[in-house]
Amino acid sequence: MGNIIENEIHHIVSEILDDYNAGRNIDKMDLFNQPSKEEIIDIVDDLLKIVYPGYYRDRSYKVYNIKSNSTVTIEDVAYHLNKQIVLALKYTSQSDDPGALEEQAQRYTVTFLSRIPHVRELLETDLEAAFQGDPAAKYRDEIILSYPGMLAITVNRLAHELFLLNVPLIPRIMTEYAHSITGIDIHPGATIGKYFFIDHGTGVVVGETTVIGDRVKIYQGVTLGALSTRGGQKLRNVRRHPTIEDDVTIYSGASILGGETVVGRNSVIGSNVFITSSIPADTKVSMKDQDLRWGQDE
Repeated sequence: MGNIIENEIHHIVSEILDDYNAGRNIDKMDLFNQPSKEEIIDIVDDLLKIVYPGYYRDRSYKVYNIKSNSTVTIEDVAYHLNKQIVLALKYTSQSDDPGALEEQAQRYTVTFLSRIPHVRELLETDLEAAFQGDPAAKYRDEIILSYPGMLAITVNRLAHELFLLNVPLIPRIMTEYAHSITGIDIHPGATIGKYFFIDHGTGVVVGETTVIGDRVKIYQGVTLGALSTRGGQKLRNVRRHPTIEDDVTIYSGASILGGETVVGRNSVIGSNVFITSSIPADTKVSMKDQDLRWGQDE
């Protein structure tokens, strides 16, 4: 077996390297002019330490002084995030001037970091919604440290601030990192109100142009999606996803689709329903006459 590999490996390597010259999108070799996924994930991990200073800690510190260590972490995030934003801006900027890109990236970095107190205010409401909405939660600490919905919402709220600044690539990398950990897919463009709670969470999908009001609770397997994406890139910047008004509960497996679909406030959407038109306020929606049978095998 070893001799076969030794005889063939140089030929295989040459074929693969030659294949890189085909001029396709996947042939890109410029590693140093695009954001680093690994570094952005490190930034997300540091942002969790900033947002929840008593919960996510750097274990390299033998004496843990939260404020001094948070200062170092914030400065570290500022440096690395600015570096990644400079690289991301090359995808959209009209200027090739490195100084202009650096200045714009620094403005975005400072603006983003200044929004963290606002994000933490929203996360406090999300934490309370989870605690009050889940009788299985014994402690608020339990929610921060273990609930996938809380982690996904946290990363999304941070990524959303960068999305609002029109920072390319980075917000999506952040939310897809959270998606890979939690099974919850929230696009950073989604607009989400206060007191948002995702219970269990696996399989939840929230599309880019979704608007969610205050005090909304959704369960696992819920899709807030587009009615059709056959138009492809022609649908970019078109409203494709539903609006969920205040105080709505959506149970597991429900699919609510379409940019013109509005679920009115105080409504309850039952499990496994498929909705493509608006629902009035104060409405309960459920499946009718499901054929459930049970008995012994003959």
